[in-house]
Amino acid sequence: MTGLHRRPIVSVIGDSRLAEDDIRLALARRTGPLLVDHGYVVMTGGMGGVMHAALEGGHESANWSVGCCIGLIPGTDPDNSDVSKAADIVIPTGLDHARNLVVAQSDAVIAIGGGAGTLSEMAYAWIQRRLIIALRCEGWSDRLADERIDKRLRYPEVNDDRVYGADTAEEAVALAQELGPLYRRRHRSIAG
Repeated sequence: MTGLHRRPIVSVIGDSRLAEDDIRLALARRTGPLLVDHGYVVMTGGMGGVMHAALEGGHESANWSVGCCIGLIPGTDPDNSDVSKAADIVIPTGLDHARNLVVAQSDAVIAIGGGAGTLSEMAYAWIQRRLIIALRCEGWSDRLADERIDKRLRYPEVNDDRVYGADTAEEAVALAQELGPLYRRRHRSIAG
């Protein structure tokens, strides 16, 4: 088929449970529509908190269409009350925490806060050579912003490869646009 174009997928990861007035929810709600505005599909772990806010925000884009907001849930029941109702597509993985590896398989990852689950997704994304952008807000995203997760040489041609820090949703999406083309290599195996 000619003329088809795969829309790049950006995973938005972070805390699953936050108070409604938490700044991390506002950051996620702003990140979702910006991603869709710029031609990305938003993927999350499909649950509450940052995940729901990013998916909900994606629907606010004038460019939203069905399929722009994907939830990869850890369980097997897409109708579970904990699953975000803002996901256009819900993919039940049945993998529990192991689904974090699948979430990290997107073209880029934007972390907003987060605890141990977010940390695992960031580590998987690092291993898988994905572009990682971390918003400077409470949680693992702040702790890893502008740092290297380990000393491995992921992209010899990318000077100062790291988890890129951002202060705003606008800055995070701009980094995804600017740096995304540099991060196209895919992990082949542990040996290579």
